[in-house]
Amino acid sequence: MAIDTAALVNDIKTAASNVINQDVAVLRGFSERQVEALAKQADLIAEGVLSGDIDEGLRDFFLDSLEDMALNFAKTLRGLLMVTIEKVWNAVVGVLWKSIESATGIGLTPPSAD
Repeated sequence: MAIDTAALVNDIKTAASNVINQDVAVLRGFSERQVEALAKQADLIAEGVLSGDIDEGLRDFFLDSLEDMALNFAKTLRGLLMVTIEKVWNAVVGVLWKSIESATGIGLTPPSAD
């Protein structure tokens, strides 16, 4: 039985979104193609195992490759989230510094997360 790759793509996005408490699809730079590639690779492995074209040793090779693809996807999300966290931090610090400036009349330059 073939894997429903469209459903798998949605399941991957849902799983990742649940972990980060944010819809991964709205992250700037998120790659729908990466998720589609993960789903397609899973489908190809399943089809190869079912047809006998992929034996146990080769299956482990392909599963390791799929694991690496998933890790790269997770690292991409981590990078996107770091950018999001930095933007939130910059915004919060900017508001705080502006509030102190307004209250004191002192000109402050907000620190940078860089």
